[in-house]
Amino acid sequence: MASLIGSRDHIGVGMSPGATKDGYPVPLLADIGSPKDLAASLAHGAEGVGLYRTEFLFLDRTTPPAQEEQEAAYRSVLEAFPSGRVVVRVLDAGADTPLPCLPASGEEPNPALGERGLRMLSRHLDVLMTQLAALARSVTGLTTELHVMAPMVTDFEDARFFAAACAGAGIEHSGIMIEVPAAALRAHDLIDEVEFFSIGTNGLAQYTCAADRQVDALARLWDPWQPALLDLVAASGHAAHGAGKDCGVCGEAAADPALACVLVGLGVTSLSMDAPSLSMVRAALAAHTMDQCRRAAELARTALSAAEAYTAARTELHALDDLGL
Repeated sequence: MASLIGSRDHIGVGMSPGATKDGYPVPLLADIGSPKDLAASLAHGAEGVGLYRTEFLFLDRTTPPAQEEQEAAYRSVLEAFPSGRVVVRVLDAGADTPLPCLPASGEEPNPALGERGLRMLSRHLDVLMTQLAALARSVTGLTTELHVMAPMVTDFEDARFFAAACAGAGIEHSGIMIEVPAAALRAHDLIDEVEFFSIGTNGLAQYTCAADRQVDALARLWDPWQPALLDLVAASGHAAHGAGKDCGVCGEAAADPALACVLVGLGVTSLSMDAPSLSMVRAALAAHTMDQCRRAAELARTALSAAEAYTAARTELHALDDLGL
C-alpha cells in the first residue's frame, strides 16, 4: 500500500482524510447517483467520488442523451473535487435496470445472467463511445482526476476492449468493476490491461453465492461477510498490489465499519459508500493499525460462515466497541 498520508486539503473543514491509526492512507469516497447527491457527500467529508452511477441520465428515455447533456452532468461533479478523484461507471443497463433506449437482443429468462453492463454496451457501441467522448471532454481544464470504469466485466477480452475504447476517447485512467467471480479469479491477468479495479461487493456476492439480491429468503448467502467473497476480494487486492495499482470497493460492504477495516486488511486501497457512513468508517480506520486490519482479515477468511467471520474479525478490532460501532 501507499506510504504515510500526504495533504488532501479538499476535505471538509475539521475532517481528516481516511487513514489507519499508523498513517496508511485509505481515501474515503462517496457513492452518488446524480449531481444532486454532491451536497451530502461534501458535507460528510468525502475525498472524492468512488462510484458515480450514470443511469439517471438514461432513465425513461427512448433515445440516449446527447453528448452535450452528458458532458454538463459529468462536469458538475468533477468540479466539486478539484484535488480529488471521481470514478465514473459507464452505463450499467440490463438486469434490474432495463432501459427503453437499450433493448436486449432477445428474451432473457434470467436477466441477471444476461446482457448487462459492458455486455450491453458492446452491442450499442455508439452509446458507449458517446459517453466516453462526453467524459473526456468534461474534464478539460480541470485538475480533478477522472477515472472511468466498466461494469460486468468477465474476462481478459472484456478488459482489453474497454481499455482500448477509453484510450481511443482520450481517457487516461480506465478500470473495471470486479463483480463476476471469473474476473476476480483471473485478476492477475486483467490488471495488466487497466489502471485500477473497483470491487462491486453487491454483485460479487450475488454471483459468487448464486443468490439473487432481490430474494430476501437468500439474504444469508449474499452477506458480504461470506468467507468465499472475502477470498475473491483478497485475490483482486493482491493482483492490483502486485502491479502497483489501486483496488477500491464501492457498495454496501464499505459502509460497515468493521468490514471496512477487514477490506483494507485484504489489500483494498480506497472505500466508497453512501455519504452518511463516511464518518463512522473514518473513525474505525483511525482507531486501528494496518497490522490489526490484516489480522482481522486473516481471521475472517478462516471462518466457516459469514456470522463467524464477523465475530472473528471483531476480536481483533477492539476499538470498535469503544467507538460504539
